[in-house]
Amino acid sequence: LWFAVGAALVAGCPSTPPPACITVDTTCSPGYVPTFDMVYTNTLAQSCGSTQASCHSASGHQGGLSMQDEATAYADLMATSPNYHRPRVMPGDAACSLMIVRTDSPGADYQMPPGDPLTEPERCALIQWVQMGAPGPGSGAQ
Repeated sequence: LWFAVGAALVAGCPSTPPPACITVDTTCSPGYVPTFDMVYTNTLAQSCGSTQASCHSASGHQGGLSMQDEATAYADLMATSPNYHRPRVMPGDAACSLMIVRTDSPGADYQMPPGDPLTEPERCALIQWVQMGAPGPGSGAQ
């Protein structure tokens, strides 16, 4: 029993911590208009918080991050990560936003989501949304 509990706790913790910043291409081609509503609907809810990917669903909440609805997801993304003690999203600074570092690093052991990485157009939409200042739900196109 203790082994199973320990293995479950370690499974979500990468052995290599994510770097503070990475190089990102802010001129990439997003798969959709990079507003928060579109980012949430097309990527976050599908890849991070749905029943198929329950790490950050209403029942998951791994790392203190929930994608159960737009308002909760936005508030949690704007908060500091309890695991890494740094902001998940730094509006206007995609390269140093923890969410971007983790989603735009395919193959790294800190990659999110684990397993299959997001597609290039999905990652691009996230990057551009953060780079535009990470406007909240209902803010429309920028």
